[in-house]
Amino acid sequence: MQIALAPMEGLVDEILRDVLTQVGGIDWCVTEFIRVTERVLPVSSYEKLAPELFSGAQTAAGTPLRVQFLGSDPSCLADNAAFACTLGAPVIDLNFGCPAKTVNKSRGGAVQLKEPELLYAIVREVRRAVPTAIPVTAKMRLGFDHKDDAMECAQALADGGAAQIVVHARTKVEGYKPPAHWEWVARVQEAVKVPVFANGEIWTLDDWRRCREVSGVEDIMLGRGLVARPDLARQIAAARAGQDVVPMSWTELQPLLADFWLQARRKMSPRYAPGRLKQWLAMLTRSYPEATELFNLLRRESDCLRIDALLGVHFSQAEAAEQASA
Repeated sequence: MQIALAPMEGLVDEILRDVLTQVGGIDWCVTEFIRVTERVLPVSSYEKLAPELFSGAQTAAGTPLRVQFLGSDPSCLADNAAFACTLGAPVIDLNFGCPAKTVNKSRGGAVQLKEPELLYAIVREVRRAVPTAIPVTAKMRLGFDHKDDAMECAQALADGGAAQIVVHARTKVEGYKPPAHWEWVARVQEAVKVPVFANGEIWTLDDWRRCREVSGVEDIMLGRGLVARPDLARQIAAARAGQDVVPMSWTELQPLLADFWLQARRKMSPRYAPGRLKQWLAMLTRSYPEATELFNLLRRESDCLRIDALLGVHFSQAEAAEQASA
C-alpha cells in the first residue's frame, strides 16, 4: 500500500509538505500544480513551487516529491516536463482534476475530462519527452458534470502511458460535497491495468476502511483529511500493518504548529504569514477542539509578534528586521 499527500493548490505548499511529512506515514507528495501555457518555465518557477527539487527532490523528512503540471498544450507540457526532469524531478504528474472555474475556463484541469482524446495526447507527448526511467502519472476526477465517461478517461490516460492514476471520486460539478463515490474507483480499476489510487472523503481510520472495502484498491491519496489530522497517514499505515494506533495529541501537535509558523515567518511577507497559519488552524478545528480555541484567539490577529507570543516561539530581531525590509 502507498499513501500519498495530495497536491492542493494554495494550501499544501513546501512549508506544509515539510511539516506533514515529518509526522510520517506518507510515501510521496506532489507539488501544487505548475501551470503551463506557452513557454518553458524558468528555474525560478521551480525554486518557488518545487524548492525540494534542489534538495534531492524530497522533503527534509526524506519523502519523495513529484512535480505536477497543468495545461492543455501537449507539446508545451512535454517540453516543460522534460526540463523539470533535468532539474531532478523523479516523477511527472499531470493534473486533470482541478475544479477551479478560472482554471477550467482556460481549458485546464477537470474540464479536460470532456475530451478523452486530449487526455491521451497530453500523456502520450509527455511520456515521449521524459526519460524512460521517469514515470508519468495522472490525477483525474470521475468527470465534469457526469460520471459516464470515467472509464474512457482513465483508459485514455493509461493508453497514453500513465503509470498510475489517482481518482478523486467526485465530478467537477460535485466539487467537495460528500459523499465520495468510491464504488466508481473500483470500476476505474477494472477498466485499466495500472494501479489506481482512491482519493476523497478519507478523514478518519474508519473512512479509510470503508474506502478500501468499497473501492477494492489499497493505494490512497489523502488531502484535506491529512491536513485536518496530520497523523492520519501514520494511523492508516499502522493499522494496515496490524499495529496499535495512538492518535496524535494536541500537545504533540503544538511543536509542528510552531515549526509551521516559523517557516511561514521566514519565507513569507508578514502581511501574508498570519493568513496561512489561520488557514491551517481552521482545518485543524475539525479534529482538535483546542485548535478552535486558538483559532478564535488568532482570528483577528495580524501582528506577527503577538502571534509569536501566543504560540510560544522566538523569532530573532535580526530575522524580524530582515522581514520588515523585504
